[in-house]
Amino acid sequence: MKAFLDIIEGIKDIVSEDFPGRKIFDKDIADLLGISQMNFATMKKRDKVPLMELLDFCARRSIAINWLLYGQSPESLIESTNRFYTVRYFSQVSASAGGGAGNDDEESEPLMLEANFVSSLGGESELKNIEAINVTGDSMEPLFNYGDIIFINRSKCDVGHGGVFTINTEHGLFIKRIHKRIDGKIDIISDNKDYPVESVYPNEIDVIGRVVGRFGGVD
Repeated sequence: MKAFLDIIEGIKDIVSEDFPGRKIFDKDIADLLGISQMNFATMKKRDKVPLMELLDFCARRSIAINWLLYGQSPESLIESTNRFYTVRYFSQVSASAGGGAGNDDEESEPLMLEANFVSSLGGESELKNIEAINVTGDSMEPLFNYGDIIFINRSKCDVGHGGVFTINTEHGLFIKRIHKRIDGKIDIISDNKDYPVESVYPNEIDVIGRVVGRFGGVD
């Protein structure tokens, strides 16, 4: 993912026609994104990308957000959108420190993706199985951070070979690294070593799907 400053420069290029004859300042971009100048300055200092605000900005201007995050030239923004795809994004659903699984009863919105990113998720044929939700909490840092958007393939629920999955437990929805043991039990592992490994029987969890991508990449 591009750095905060590079993304902001990209936005300035995109909206340059809205500010004819004058320089575009950070406060102008903060206003466009609906962020206070104080919060904008903090994000800039910490190189913290405001994903939710960027999603809203891109939706208003019919831009695929990964153009902005991964360095696509501004000129490409006028290309035909028939090269782009969408997945269901449950913006009100979060995983890691708790929440609920996205399903047909949850309100979703389309999230536009460019073809190259779709390929990294497994290709166009897999899009029907893929949904996007938010990350909250710190149990999977540094792999996932608070506010990240992750992509889950609901058709991939076999934990036999391990990997990172979203799981439902009696305590809520979590993103965890899963390891199936020889004795049949399952280790639920947090990448953040401050959290202990938990061991459960398979019938104690509901595997929602494998995490196949995020904005920023998945190991």
